[in-house]
Amino acid sequence: MKLPVFLHTALQNSWQRKGLLSTLLLPFSLLTRCVIARKRAAYQKHPERVYRTTVPVVVVGNLYVGGTGKTPVVIALVQALRAHGWTPGVVSRGYGAQLGDHARTARRDADPRLFGDEPSLITLLTAAPVAVHPNRPRALRALQRAFPEVDVVISDDGLQHLALGRDIQIVVQDGRGLGNGRVLPAGPLREPPERLREVNVVITNLTPGEAAPAADMSPAQHVVMRLLPQSVEHLQTGRIVAWPAWLAEHGQETIAALAAIGRPERFFTMLRHAGLTLATAQSLPDHDAYTGASPFDRFDAKTLVLITAKDAVKCRRFNDDRLWVVHATAQFSPADWADQVSHALRNVASPAPRD
Repeated sequence: MKLPVFLHTALQNSWQRKGLLSTLLLPFSLLTRCVIARKRAAYQKHPERVYRTTVPVVVVGNLYVGGTGKTPVVIALVQALRAHGWTPGVVSRGYGAQLGDHARTARRDADPRLFGDEPSLITLLTAAPVAVHPNRPRALRALQRAFPEVDVVISDDGLQHLALGRDIQIVVQDGRGLGNGRVLPAGPLREPPERLREVNVVITNLTPGEAAPAADMSPAQHVVMRLLPQSVEHLQTGRIVAWPAWLAEHGQETIAALAAIGRPERFFTMLRHAGLTLATAQSLPDHDAYTGASPFDRFDAKTLVLITAKDAVKCRRFNDDRLWVVHATAQFSPADWADQVSHALRNVASPAPRD
């Protein structure tokens, strides 16, 4: 259940400092810490409960609740590992999809209603096979049965799913860093900040011109990611235009932007920083299913509407000639971080799987 807007805003603001609201919620955060500690202790005491497979597993997750930019990292990692000779596959929760006891698998043409918008986008852009289920080991086993050629698995989210063994852990954060450093609900963190001591890579997703957050305690490799518009695709016809050419052709027209992602303002800021003047910017809830009436009816008939690639997989049914999809490219510093991940994976010797 989504919180009312005013309560969501109040929490987000309180999570950036240790103010009154955060302090009042602190006793509940202590309970959260206890639950987290007991869960970790249970898996440490019974390592046989952790599912491990014959291929290496990379988990891409976050500590800060909500969207931090994991999907672009997963896509970039799939592409980089393939360039190094790997055959990657992806497992994911399949947020928003109605899943029963069995995991679903696909390679391309993954209906977002059946797989969730992010897995659908990942396989569309990378052609990597995906498997979805809240039980990550179940998804992994289904992936390997359907695609035995996969030799490295990337878990999209799942940092906190300790039942899935992993060889490399990547945390994605944004300019908010660790917020006030407290766990839910007094703070925005799913786990205490010291969890970063155990990860291999911390990727900070920044909007153009945004400063990096204060340094954390992690000994991991630190990477900065910035998303920049690369091309624009006309959703109805599939015509693709490079961003500079599209801006020159349409930049003087009335343009709106709409996004249903974790932090829509990142999308809008990226567009403005890339030279676009937006007449209006509309946000929808993250993972909005676009099942009702078209949200684009609110715009004037002559207004061009820019949407994210994540939203595009659910918007083709509207057959709206005004819709253009912005395809962003991720720029990393240092640029060779994924090369180092590939090198580390070569040295991984995963134990045999359990039945």
